Amino acid sequence: MSKVIHEFNDNIRKLRKELFGKGPERIHTVFVDNMAVSTIYGNLTPTEIFIAKTPEGRDIVHSARTKMIQKVYASNPPVKLEELVGAKFVNLFSDIKIEEDIAISVFIFDKNIISNPTE
Repeated sequence: MSKVIHEFNDNIRKLRKELFGKGPERIHTVFVDNMAVSTIYGNLTPTEIFIAKTPEGRDIVHSARTKMIQKVYASNPPVKLEELVGAKFVNLFSDIKIEEDIAISVFIFDKNIISNPTE
């Protein structure tokens, strides 16, 4: 199972690096029923950190980060993630706490993610 989670996290990291110019520093993912819940640390670029020094800037970075990632997954379903978990991607719920640079993404699939503890 740890191999599947590692590959799942690696795919998240690569996509976010492509989108934002910087991949997260650390990702922790757990599979629960039909969901993959990923806690993502160290997301922000130096530019975003600078912008987020004001309340208005934090709101801009928060909105851009959450809406952009949701739009990408909605328009381009993550085929590699689907192959890894053996289920069809349905939706993504995501949020980020700018002050602490921690994001959460909940990937919803069409059926329970079948895990093999020997992997």
